[in-house]
Amino acid sequence: MEHLSIAFIGAGNMTSAIVSGMVKNGYPSQLITASNRSLPKLEKLNADLGINITQDNLEAVAQSDVVVLAVKPQFMQEMCAPLVEAGAFEGKLFISIAAGLTCERLYEFIGGKHALVRTMPNTPSAVGKGLTGLFSENASQAQRDFTEALFNMVGTTVWAKDEAQINTVIAGAGSSPAYFFLFLDAMQQKAEAMGFEPQDARNMVQQAMLGAAELVCASPDVSLKELRERVMSKGGTTAKAVEYFQDHQLEDIVSGAMQAAVDRADEMSKLF
Repeated sequence: MEHLSIAFIGAGNMTSAIVSGMVKNGYPSQLITASNRSLPKLEKLNADLGINITQDNLEAVAQSDVVVLAVKPQFMQEMCAPLVEAGAFEGKLFISIAAGLTCERLYEFIGGKHALVRTMPNTPSAVGKGLTGLFSENASQAQRDFTEALFNMVGTTVWAKDEAQINTVIAGAGSSPAYFFLFLDAMQQKAEAMGFEPQDARNMVQQAMLGAAELVCASPDVSLKELRERVMSKGGTTAKAVEYFQDHQLEDIVSGAMQAAVDRADEMSKLF
């Protein structure tokens, strides 16, 4: 892929995850600049990954071909306003990773219908196992190809058919690592309560998660239901555990949680 100069405006967890994955997979660190109000996050990115850092957004944007909008949604307008006034955004490709902000709202913030790709990545990007949803209505094919190749460096990508699907990506992939972490934490706590040392309990549940995920990936023609049934034997321990989950409406809980994430993304699009 072509290596363009990129400015990340905002140096939070998602920026760190994406930049870490990029550098680990060969993207030139000298072409990456991160800008942020607070210095400690920048200094860590510089020390760990060797990228350029600055507390001056205008400096970061001026020296870059691509601008990644990575501040929290509620701060996006405030961040963009002085850069629009300075004319700093002209001719740039914009990539937004801000949950809930629609393309129309982002156009208002960046001062016009500049080339824009709205994305929804997730934190496993830091280890090259991310999933990023992509949507654009006005980026050129070359710009779309660049954005896709960029996020493919840190995992896999899927293009949304329409912008509304980005909120589904948020629920299904952007937020979902936290669901799994919550589930694993509950399993670890129970294993500890039954006598395992904390590290042994963690090793046990994380290896089970890793093995299950690898088995899913290695069995693309086998449904998730069938994979589950292969673990179960009638009247056995797994069947009893699954029965307990189903009696307590686990499927409904998961469905409700995912819908809550979508609803919140919809709310955020109207708030900011």
